[in-house]
Amino acid sequence: MPNRKPKTLSAVEQKLVEAPESEYMNAQQLEFFRQRLIALHDSTRARIQEAKDEMLSPPDLSDESDRASWEEQCALTMRIVDREQKLLPKIQQALERIRTGSYGYCMETGEPIGIPRLLVRPTAEYCADVKLFQEMKEHMYRS
Repeated sequence: MPNRKPKTLSAVEQKLVEAPESEYMNAQQLEFFRQRLIALHDSTRARIQEAKDEMLSPPDLSDESDRASWEEQCALTMRIVDREQKLLPKIQQALERIRTGSYGYCMETGEPIGIPRLLVRPTAEYCADVKLFQEMKEHMYRS
């Protein structure tokens, strides 16, 4: 497995991470995440549209193996589009939580989710501990 280099934070992101706990989810932080979520929404919609456009204009493939490869690529693209379409409502819900003042706090415990987690997953609804517990529980019931 390749070694992944950790993403370096921008100056703004670093400032958010280093902010004192007393400033958690202040107006500036909420505006930062609101803008990030809007950009994520726009880029996700653009990727979905690009994928749909690509699939609607297939190349002229006379070779059966090329056609099979194209169909396989389309199936993979459809899975990606499906995942990205599921992300759009999560982004809208996160924007609504910003509007109502509950963004950045775990929906189960009410504890702060944390800036580092929100930078990685701005749609996060749960703190890392609760999410881990939910995934373990889901895995147990699935097995």
